[in-house]
Amino acid sequence: MELQRYFEGFNDRDWEPEAEPDGEPLRLAIVGLGGYARDRALPAIERTARCETTVAVSGSPGKIETVASRFDVDETLDYEAFHAGEAVEAYDAVYISTPPAHHLAAAETAAEHGKHVLCEKPMDVNSDRAERMVEVCDDAGVALMVAYRLHAEPAYRRLRELIGDGFIGDPVQVHGAFSLDLLGRTEGSATDVWRIDPEVAGGGALMDLGIYPLNTARYLLDADPVAAQATTAAPDEAFDGVDEHVAFQVTFPDDAVGSFSASFNAHRDSQLKVVGTEGRVLVDSAFGGLVDREVVVERGEMHAEFTGPFVDEIEEQFEYFGTRVLSGESIEPDGAHGLVDIAVADAVYESAATGARVGLDG
Repeated sequence: MELQRYFEGFNDRDWEPEAEPDGEPLRLAIVGLGGYARDRALPAIERTARCETTVAVSGSPGKIETVASRFDVDETLDYEAFHAGEAVEAYDAVYISTPPAHHLAAAETAAEHGKHVLCEKPMDVNSDRAERMVEVCDDAGVALMVAYRLHAEPAYRRLRELIGDGFIGDPVQVHGAFSLDLLGRTEGSATDVWRIDPEVAGGGALMDLGIYPLNTARYLLDADPVAAQATTAAPDEAFDGVDEHVAFQVTFPDDAVGSFSASFNAHRDSQLKVVGTEGRVLVDSAFGGLVDREVVVERGEMHAEFTGPFVDEIEEQFEYFGTRVLSGESIEPDGAHGLVDIAVADAVYESAATGARVGLDG
């Protein structure tokens, strides 16, 4: 097998339909204007050809004013007005960027008015609520996509093809780690304290960070776990009630094993490795945002390093969503895909509480 062919046309959008959709861009209502939405999502949408922001929804007048001015948004609503159905003619789809406990309500409102949904991960705080989201969108006949932005990132799309073709043999092990200093004890850390409120976030480091290596492994292997075993810890009293650290292992069909860790109170780390019977791939800065994706591929005596042209995976995600909705094409990762991660998270927490290996329904 020749490695080079997987990286030719690195940035090609292999998800684009043969015929470009006609007409105007998909009009989005942005529900929730936290730092990620303001600093990352909204600028990315502004750069796309197939999406535009026409409505902004927030409970903060200050955020509303800032976003409306900065991004020239025509309609602004508070949450009460949004749920009451105001300005529904001004948007075609909603992007839900609130904390997880508020995802379902926003999706229900969108579905009620026949609007498509792009929901941030994790879908919600537990499986029951996530299943309800899938149900209401299915019943309304609207698309539901979960915002696993790395599915649209070229490096991962090329690696998925490479692994699927058997370039590294049969996958045997996947190792992933994602950590940061949430509470700001070191420079360059996050400060969104809702992330350590279990009622709002659904958990701690697992739900916010551990979801990334888990979902990326599922994507690369094109397989879902059948069992999970885990431990969690919260030695710092600031993380009382949630997992400050989590380490978990999942078993995939054909006996491949994934070992993952995540932490809210550690040096920043972000890496992924897939080991096969004939080779391996490594990705540094695996889950970060505005970074060059550094990829190492090894097979036998061959060692190749590749840094692809920079691509903003958030921009790609919105371009993908808009294009697929406008063209009527199927969407991945959809709600059914997102449900698997919530089910695995439930199993991880059950295992951490009981010490037992927990099976997952296939």
